[in-house]
Amino acid sequence: MQSAISSQLSALSHQLSAFRLASLSAFSHQLFPPRRTRLWRALLTHYSLLITAFTRFTLHVSRPFVSSRITHYSLLITAVLFLPPTALAADMDQAELLRLGERIYREGILPDGKPLQGFVSGDVPVDGTAFTCVSCHLRSGLGSVEGGVVTPPTNGRVLYQERKPYIKGAEFVPLIHNYAVYLPVRPAYTDETLSALMSAGVDPTGRQMAKAMPRYRLSDRDMAILLAYLKTLSDQPSPGVTKNTIRFASVIVEGTDPLAVKSMLAPIQFSVDRKNSLSIAAKKNDRVARMGHNMLGNLSQMTFTLSQWILKGPSSTWRQQLDAYYKAEPVFALLGGITNGDWEPVHRFCEENKIPNLLPIVDYPVSSKTDWYTLYPSRGVQQEGEAAARYLHSMYDLFKDKPIVQIIRDNRRGQALAEGFREGWAETGHPPAQDIMLAKGEELTPEKLQQIVAKEKPAALLIWDDASLLPAVSSIVGKPERPGLVIASGTNLGKSLWTLPEEVRDLLYMTYPYRLPHDDARFDHQIRKIIPGKKLESFDPQAIRQSFITGDILGKALMEMRGEYYRDFLLDTIGMMPDMHYPLYERVSFGPGQRYASKGCFIVQLTKGSSPKLERRSEWVTQ
Repeated sequence: MQSAISSQLSALSHQLSAFRLASLSAFSHQLFPPRRTRLWRALLTHYSLLITAFTRFTLHVSRPFVSSRITHYSLLITAVLFLPPTALAADMDQAELLRLGERIYREGILPDGKPLQGFVSGDVPVDGTAFTCVSCHLRSGLGSVEGGVVTPPTNGRVLYQERKPYIKGAEFVPLIHNYAVYLPVRPAYTDETLSALMSAGVDPTGRQMAKAMPRYRLSDRDMAILLAYLKTLSDQPSPGVTKNTIRFASVIVEGTDPLAVKSMLAPIQFSVDRKNSLSIAAKKNDRVARMGHNMLGNLSQMTFTLSQWILKGPSSTWRQQLDAYYKAEPVFALLGGITNGDWEPVHRFCEENKIPNLLPIVDYPVSSKTDWYTLYPSRGVQQEGEAAARYLHSMYDLFKDKPIVQIIRDNRRGQALAEGFREGWAETGHPPAQDIMLAKGEELTPEKLQQIVAKEKPAALLIWDDASLLPAVSSIVGKPERPGLVIASGTNLGKSLWTLPEEVRDLLYMTYPYRLPHDDARFDHQIRKIIPGKKLESFDPQAIRQSFITGDILGKALMEMRGEYYRDFLLDTIGMMPDMHYPLYERVSFGPGQRYASKGCFIVQLTKGSSPKLERRSEWVTQ
């Protein structure tokens, strides 16, 4: 009996909550005069009636058991009804409160572990894990504009302030055009009206939200938890930003090729200097100041700084060095960065301090499905292995059950290439490839490769080694048992890619994660603009192009941020950008939550003759 009554009480509690929100919506939707005193008087009447009904119901169900508790429950419910929503979670630890609120906002999971429930288009039920707040209002809560659709900010700092009419003419300012035109005026939200908005889809002026905006079913306590989280969302300026300055840094690992370091820094420093030139000009010239303000808002008056954080010694000591740099000079974001080897300590430092790191030049980016703060140019060398898997999958029916063999140099690059192939190949559902390891220092001799080919008779052979593989490959050309094709990593071959022996060019295919050089030449004029007076040939071709992308994306993102210089909003803004066409890669884009800018790779061959060029044997193979 006690269980049944508890169930009835729970159900009635939900009805009371829904009734309260529906009443708020109805009154605010002009079914009643918008005078607050009348609204509350009516609500009190309805609550009183409902509580009376509740009391009679429980007495009817079980008078002996419940009678002693009726008064208690009635008083409790009455008290709960008139508490501000956030007061319902006031007893919770603040950190736990925010953790649970963040989980509702980002994952659509309630504090009890169940999925948030919602409705769209009136009465269509939806799972809140698929219709999360973050999917539209973004991680920063600062909203977005996509395809002419404006999603308003949902952070407390903005919601609890009145939205005033825009100044006439502001609709012509590109920076705020969409927000000035599409977001109507409204009074500041209160906890009650914001709860009504999320539950019933009606704002304080009585306007109905778009049908695509879910109406969420939340208990009072869960609503209180979510409101408490929204009030902390993007409410404090990010470190590294002052009224007039935004600070950046680039991390450079000591021992990295100096030419690559120079090529990484040049485009980023150019972007910083160009921005600061505008700031200086705006201070001296009113016309420039007006133009800059119309185009960039307060960004036109900001000054950028760029520091170099040099990491020395073993990677185990980097964290201490990074902490010291950051303590001495907090930065808004890390731009670029470069290393010959490990980047994990820098990645982890950024993750734990919530610092964006835009496009560091690394061969081995950290692979994670949940980390947020580092955006990489690509998945590194592993992406080449994945592309090889997809390419072979496209012709698998021709292999007639012959095996695929990987010969792997036992070093970090060889292992990363092989792992990329394994992961990509596993997704196809084909039998695993056979792996043959080459120990460090072990030579892949012609005899050894001939023995492997004679024994395994592979349909395709992948050799993840450097240019030392070429004599061995030459030795199997023309052999009757040779595989149909041999695949190697174009980046692993280095400059030898352009001097392949003539006899292997028909047999050897290569992964190539960049736009082909003769096609990429049309972007050279963009690169030359950022190195005035210098020859493009005096820079590392890949590093300077990758870093050019960093500088350009940063500039575009800051322009879109409307003066809201929050770290999460920087990454949100980049994630909303459409496909971009830059030097080096066929296509650059970041979907929401994606951490790798370029997701493709070509399979190529080198043409014959003394002036060879790369020719595609595949389209841009993507993940």
